[in-house]
Amino acid sequence: MERDELRRRGRLLREELGLGSGGAEPAPGMADFLDETAFGGLWSRPGLSTADRMVVTLSVLTQLQRLDSLRDYVAAALRHDLSPRAIQEVIFQCGLYGGEPVARAALAVAAEVFAGQGLEVPADSWESVSLDELHRRGQETLDRLHGTRGQEGYAAPDNDVTAALYAVAIRWGYGEIWSRPGIDWRGRMLCALACFTVMRLDATLVKFAQSALNVGLAREEVIEAIMQTAPYGGFPVALSALAKVGEVL
Repeated sequence: MERDELRRRGRLLREELGLGSGGAEPAPGMADFLDETAFGGLWSRPGLSTADRMVVTLSVLTQLQRLDSLRDYVAAALRHDLSPRAIQEVIFQCGLYGGEPVARAALAVAAEVFAGQGLEVPADSWESVSLDELHRRGQETLDRLHGTRGQEGYAAPDNDVTAALYAVAIRWGYGEIWSRPGIDWRGRMLCALACFTVMRLDATLVKFAQSALNVGLAREEVIEAIMQTAPYGGFPVALSALAKVGEVL
């Protein structure tokens, strides 16, 4: 395919997504470059749906706090099969990995977009359970996701340095956040892969990339999800992540 055709295809896809070119061109050729690389080169690839690519992109923009861009992509996600509730959950989960302030700032942006479109996000009923039940549910989720990998390294039960904090992660990470309604485990796994890629947490990314196969993602989809982070989190970062993941997939 010639570059002109790739650029044209990328521009059409960007417009279909409802994403503008970003206003005045900040440097000569930048708009064409983005149409060619990000949209013609990556967004238009087979192997991952538009909605899945949206989950990945929202996760990267949230984790890196690219809030101006996040606003545009939240609006685009609403037009392409992501509900307001699902968008909230993607952002909420990012806070598990990047911290509460990351999620709070991004959720505020999403709320502005929802309000601007007159959308109300229904509040799901949520059962409050005991700490013991939360831990049991978290351990069950952990085991289903990771198997024996959930007992290694910092997750090892006999690691007297990390055990106390990891118990918290089991209760509220796996027991609470991974059990919330609004998005399924497959979507949450895409979020996790995107976050760990741009946070450069190679060991955690490798662990989750293997576990992604347990929640319905194919090997090719894991690769595509990491590739999708490149225009937003950096090509070298994505390439480094792919190299690490390639050793175990």
